[in-house]
Formats: sequence, structure tokens, C-alpha cells
Amino acid sequence: MTAGPEPLSETARAALHRELSELRAERDRVTATLGDAGEPGDQADQADELQRATEADRLDARIEEIEGRLREASAAGAPSTDEVGVGSTVSVRFEDGSESTVHIGELADADDPDLVTADSPLGRALLGHTAGDSVAYATPLGRTAAVIVSVGAPGGGS
Repeated sequence: MTAGPEPLSETARAALHRELSELRAERDRVTATLGDAGEPGDQADQADELQRATEADRLDARIEEIEGRLREASAAGAPSTDEVGVGSTVSVRFEDGSESTVHIGELADADDPDLVTADSPLGRALLGHTAGDSVAYATPLGRTAAVIVSVGAPGGGS
């Protein structure tokens, strides 16, 4: 993966905004149930309160993570056409001679059959490589290899 901030596809950006909205709504629901710390209660009440506070902390951490990722993506320029990174479109020739063009993304998208996530075996193998490089990766049927034919920006070839 490259050292700087990584761009996000519009689909990934929309998915993160949706998740952020859902998390904020959930956090509002959880915090609304948190009581006044000065109220007396039995141990079960206190344990329940602690569980809700822990859930609010978990939600806050995920919200902060998403907000940071969105800020980082806003600062990122277009994906490099020299080296494979998140957001790149990559043409690959597999061992059997077939070729495919894939898009490297952060989030899976059922509507994009050409999307390969950056944390998938092929995605991890491609990241950081350039046209002409050979990469090897594991599949459920064993190890395989591919050659990067070209690296381009989203929506185009090289």
C-alpha cells in the first residue's frame, strides 16, 4: 500500500456516510438510556449501565475512525497510475492466459462485480506493484500467479 492517504471510490464514500449516519443514530439511542451516575441502584442496574457506557465508547471509536478515513480520503488526490493502490483500476493476466480488469477498493460492493477489496488475497498481492510485475497469491484451490498488464485511474485503463 502507498504511504499517503488513499482515495475512496464514490461507492465506498457513500457506504461510509451511511454507516456513519447509522452509528450516530445508534449512539444517540444508547446515550439516551444512560442514567444519572448519582442514582442509587442494585448491581444489575450498575452492570447494565456499564454495558451501555461501553457500547457508547465502542460507537464513538468507530465514528471517529470513519470520520478520520473520510477526512483522509478528501485530502488524497486521484489514485496513482504508476503503482497499484486503493482506487486503482488494474488489468491483470492470469496464469491460464485470461485477462481481467479489476478495481481495488476498501469496501465490498455487490453492485460492482469487478471490484477487488484491498484486503482480499488478490488485492493484497497487487497493492504497491506496477505494470509488468508478477504477483503470487493464495486461492481456495492453491497458490496462483498473475502479471499486472496496466495500472490506471478509476473508470479507465492505463
